[in-house]
Amino acid sequence: MATKTTHRFDPNFTQNVINAIGPKTTPRTREVLSALIKHVHDFTREVELTTEEWMMGVQFMNAVGQISDAKRNEGQRISDVIGLESLVDEIAHKVTMETDDIPTSSSILGPFWSPNAPFRDLGASIIQDHTPGGQVTLMHGTVTNIVNKKPISGAVFDIWQASSNGKYDFQDPENQTDNNLRGKFRTDEHGGYHFYCLRPTAYSLPTDGPAGKLLNMLDRHPMRPAHIHLMISHDDYKPVTTQIFPKDDPYLTTDSVFAVKDDLVVDFTPLEGDPKAALELQYSVNLVPRDYHPHANGSSAINGVSTHGVS
Repeated sequence: MATKTTHRFDPNFTQNVINAIGPKTTPRTREVLSALIKHVHDFTREVELTTEEWMMGVQFMNAVGQISDAKRNEGQRISDVIGLESLVDEIAHKVTMETDDIPTSSSILGPFWSPNAPFRDLGASIIQDHTPGGQVTLMHGTVTNIVNKKPISGAVFDIWQASSNGKYDFQDPENQTDNNLRGKFRTDEHGGYHFYCLRPTAYSLPTDGPAGKLLNMLDRHPMRPAHIHLMISHDDYKPVTTQIFPKDDPYLTTDSVFAVKDDLVVDFTPLEGDPKAALELQYSVNLVPRDYHPHANGSSAINGVSTHGVS
């Protein structure tokens, strides 16, 4: 006699919800949302989510929207805190080379990038305002084609960073003018760049909203290691958005947004003979050509690279 299978929960419910997706839905939307519904339903059954816990989640999402505005992207910050943006970044920027050469690693864009950063002359400073305690640094290096090792002239080197008080310009209008510690530079004919910036300072994520509450629930600190944001681009190459971190920062292994990678840890060294700076940072970048195909049959092992969004 056949044994009757019993289910604690309706075994057809989730598929019924997925089947309700209409015929005009695009294939990618259908794929993504079907998977999302399945995973959310499976999670709900796995933990046996209570009504109170479900409503707590609803109120949490409402709070994320209510505190967000043009200058504060709490939804992206929540994605950072749970490692989602870093995971998406890893998937989007994965590059497989035929050699042991490694392109410059990507890292998350974060919410403080601005499309309005001004172009500055090579050798200029991005420091517009007085920065108590800030250590001026001469940053320089080259941008190189990782395949043929030739320098890339005309690449755009976009940099932004927090001030020595841990705040970006539009978080701190009392002390910083627009585009303080931001700038874009074009590499010279040798692929070189050089400019003056600050040795970065560690800072805390804002803890007055849902992201702070989530970190507290998880018994985690809100600190980001000191870092400088970079976006390097050229029409003929895959762009890279990344962050670099001083090697002696105490938060490297516990970054609240999981953005640190080994090859993005750098060394600031004392600089002599330059009256404008006390420190020096040499940092070079390897870019992959847009049309690079590592396999003879022409199939590409490069997933699409994008510079997305607005930590």
